[in-house]
Amino acid sequence: MTSLWRGRVLAFLGVILVAFSLRSAVASLSPILTEIDADLGVPSWVAGLIGAAPPVCFAVFGVITPILERRFGLQRLAVAAMVVAGAALLGRALAPDAGILLIATTVLFAAISIGNVVLPPLIKTYFPDRVGTMTAVYSTMLAVAAFVPPLVAVPIADTAGWRFSLGLWSVFAVLAVIPWLVTLRRSRIAAASADAVIAPTPSPNVLSRLVRLPMAWAVAVTFAVSASSVYASFAWLPIILVDLAGVSHAAAGSLLALFGAMGLPWSILVPLVITRWQRLGPIYAVAASAGLVAVAGLLIAPGSAVVLWVVLLGTPQMLFPAALVFIQRKTRTHEGTVALSGFAQSVGYAVAAVFPISFALLHEVTGDWTAPLIMVGVLMLAAIPAGIVVTRPHTIEDEWEQRHGAW
Repeated sequence: MTSLWRGRVLAFLGVILVAFSLRSAVASLSPILTEIDADLGVPSWVAGLIGAAPPVCFAVFGVITPILERRFGLQRLAVAAMVVAGAALLGRALAPDAGILLIATTVLFAAISIGNVVLPPLIKTYFPDRVGTMTAVYSTMLAVAAFVPPLVAVPIADTAGWRFSLGLWSVFAVLAVIPWLVTLRRSRIAAASADAVIAPTPSPNVLSRLVRLPMAWAVAVTFAVSASSVYASFAWLPIILVDLAGVSHAAAGSLLALFGAMGLPWSILVPLVITRWQRLGPIYAVAASAGLVAVAGLLIAPGSAVVLWVVLLGTPQMLFPAALVFIQRKTRTHEGTVALSGFAQSVGYAVAAVFPISFALLHEVTGDWTAPLIMVGVLMLAAIPAGIVVTRPHTIEDEWEQRHGAW
C-alpha cells in the first residue's frame, strides 16, 4: 500500500483545510447573532432565512455541482469554492446591514455546498488506497469545526467585536486554496506523465441515471436520516428536554452539546469499521435501534435517564460518515463518485430542510411532543431498508449494467 504521505501531502492538507472551512463557516454565526442584531437590527425573517439557508443550498447545489464539475474540473472547482467562501466570509463580516449579511451568507453556503460535494471524489482521486482513513480524517474535521467556533465565537466577539469574530474564519478558507492551487499546477505540468493525478471529465447523463438505482437512493436515505435527525435535534431538543424531562434551560444546553459531541467518535470509528472490517449491516442496526430506543425513552420515561436518551439520540449521527464512505466505495468510476455525491447530498439535505419545519408544525397542531417524536422514530425506521440495499456487494455502475446494459 502506498504511503499516506508520498506525493500527497498537499492533497492531505487541502482536504483538512477545506473540511474545516465547510463547517466553521456555518457554526460561527448563530452564537453571536444577538450581537449582530444589536448592531445591524436583524429582522426575525432574515434570521429565519439564514437558519434555513444551509440545507436548502446543500440540496440545490448537490444537483448543480456535478454540472459545474464537468465544465471546470474537480480541482478547479475546489479552488473556486474556497475563494468564493473566503470572499463571502469577509463580506459577511463587513456587512453594513441585514440585507447584505443575508446575501453574503447565502453566497457562502452556496460555496460550502460545492465543497461538500467535491471533497468525497477528491479523496477517491488522490487517496484510492486510503478511503477509510481519509474519510475518517475528513468527517472528524467536520465534527471538530462544528463545535470549536461556537466555543470561541462569543469570547472573541466580546474582546474584538462581532465583525472580527466572523471574519477570522476566512483565513482557513484562504489557506485551503493554496494546496489545491499548487496541486492543480503540478497536475498540469505532469499531465503527460504516468504520475499525473487529474480527475477525468464525467459524462453529462450520469446524474439522471441515479434516480433509477436503488443503491443511489439507499445512500441518499442514509444521508437524509442522519441530517434530518441532527437538524431537528439542534432546533428542538433543548425545548423538548425542558418540557418533557423537566431539566433547566442551562442543563438542556449542556445536553445539546453532548448530542453534538456524539458525532466526533463516530466520525473516527465508522469509516475504519466499514473499510477494514466490511461491517455495514451492524452500523445501520445500531443507528436505527439507538434512535428508536431514544424516542421510546423520551416518550415513556423522559426524566428517568435523560443523559442516556440524548446519547442514544446522537448515535444515528454515525450514518453521516458511513454515507461519505459509501459515496466512494459504492462507485467504480470518477463520474459515478461525483454524481452520487451530488445526488445523495441533494436528496438528504432537501429532506433535512423540510423535516424540522414539519416537526414544529406537528407540535403546533397536536399541542405536545408525542407525534413529532414518533415522526423521528419513523425516520429511524427508514434506515433499515437503506441498510439492506447498501450491504449488497455491488456499485451503482454494476447495478446500472445489470438493469440497463453498459454504463
